[in-house]
Amino acid sequence: MSKNTLLIKGGTIVTADLTQKADILVQDGIIKEIGKNLENPGKAEVVDASGQYVMPGGIDPHTHMELPFMGTVASEDFFSGTTAGAAGGTTMIIDFVIPSPKTSIISAYHQWREWAKKSATDYSFHVAITWWSDEVHRDMAELVQKHGVNSFKHFMAYKGAIMCDDEVLVNSFTRARELGAIATVHAENGELVAHLQKQIYDMGITGPEGHPMSRPPGVEGEAAERAIRIADVLNVPLYIVHNSAIQSLNAIQRARADGQRVFGEVLAGHLLINDSVYKSPDFEYAAAHVMSPPFRGEEHQKALWKGLQSGTLHTTATDHCCFCAPQKAAGRDDFRKIPNGTGGIEDRMGVLWHHGVNSGKLTMNEFVAVTSTNAAKIFNIYPRKGAITVGADADIIVWDAKKTRTISAKTHHQKVDFNIFEGMEVRGANTVTISQGKIVYKDGDVRTVKGVGRYIDRPAFTSHHDALKIKREVEKPVGVKRTGKKKVA
Repeated sequence: MSKNTLLIKGGTIVTADLTQKADILVQDGIIKEIGKNLENPGKAEVVDASGQYVMPGGIDPHTHMELPFMGTVASEDFFSGTTAGAAGGTTMIIDFVIPSPKTSIISAYHQWREWAKKSATDYSFHVAITWWSDEVHRDMAELVQKHGVNSFKHFMAYKGAIMCDDEVLVNSFTRARELGAIATVHAENGELVAHLQKQIYDMGITGPEGHPMSRPPGVEGEAAERAIRIADVLNVPLYIVHNSAIQSLNAIQRARADGQRVFGEVLAGHLLINDSVYKSPDFEYAAAHVMSPPFRGEEHQKALWKGLQSGTLHTTATDHCCFCAPQKAAGRDDFRKIPNGTGGIEDRMGVLWHHGVNSGKLTMNEFVAVTSTNAAKIFNIYPRKGAITVGADADIIVWDAKKTRTISAKTHHQKVDFNIFEGMEVRGANTVTISQGKIVYKDGDVRTVKGVGRYIDRPAFTSHHDALKIKREVEKPVGVKRTGKKKVA
């Protein structure tokens, strides 16, 4: 009997597909057996899940740990960030390699891999394409074929820094299709944003309230529509990150109604926080909410929830990118200089359960789908991740639907001095988090170990029939058992 053995007893397993009362035997980081009334095979540590739900650990497909950005570096490192995630029920992140223009994307990838060695849970990387050349064309193949990268990010915003023009989008999207990878975009029209930023600043509006004014919903809708049309012509699957506006949501809905392979992500913050935060007279409070796209009016939040419920949006993320008050202060006299980013990796699961499941907007199975399983399918690591099935990685959470907690920067594990969900009381929380078959969090006791997180290869899709298969898998209604298998790492 292996020393690394757990027996999870007495819980109700909830996956994207089904709900069943059963025990789970974990050995050497892998789920070995699932069944009712399993016997302890030896000296397995027993996790009592009586009266609780047992679910796949969360996958946050959009984080930025240690990101060099806007003249500073994000305060959250890979160890503190993955630890905070584990404390809140997230057991894997997909972070971003973001090379500066004219910088080798291979060199940047290896730099981020070096930073990520301190991770406490598993991780992977999207790689941003910020410029184009024959070298980038060649290196994209190396990333896909040798390093398990199957998604490439494109910033349509941040003119003068990392913004892609249409020429880069066309070249990179074409190459992604050739390699069996997915194109992803940050959809905001960077030319419009830059124009509006200057116009608003010249009007004398210098505080954080200028941030959402310079990035109205239309700039997001235009970029989303443009990316979708380019992807349609080039026949490449497209994943649009952090949708915050009705306009981008509608663009995705139209494309999917036409049969196009477009997937949408929404942030927990965009579902729950409105743009009134930017009107606060307290600079630190308002600046702490500056991120792109910005928080929107309540009508957008209502639409985003409907998008999540209807399947137009498929995944939930955080865009976890933390900057403390002294860093945000760089833009005290010019909103354009406030580092863009907020936190949330520790609280995503809890706030989505409370406002989604407890309100009736989401079923428990849908909660698992949008916090874990759909991301695993879209980025081709299912059923290794996002599943509770024999042979899957033992990334598991035990969830007490009755447990309440109040979110606060004073008690969170995130390495930032502000919490966008400050003071929110939520009902439903993980009592145990298991990563690689080991308990990393239990009843407030954090047990993470620096450097044990593994880099997870995400294989390319062998054809776009595979990408179409994802679309069908994600869209299958809850309760329909899925038997198809895809290649996993």
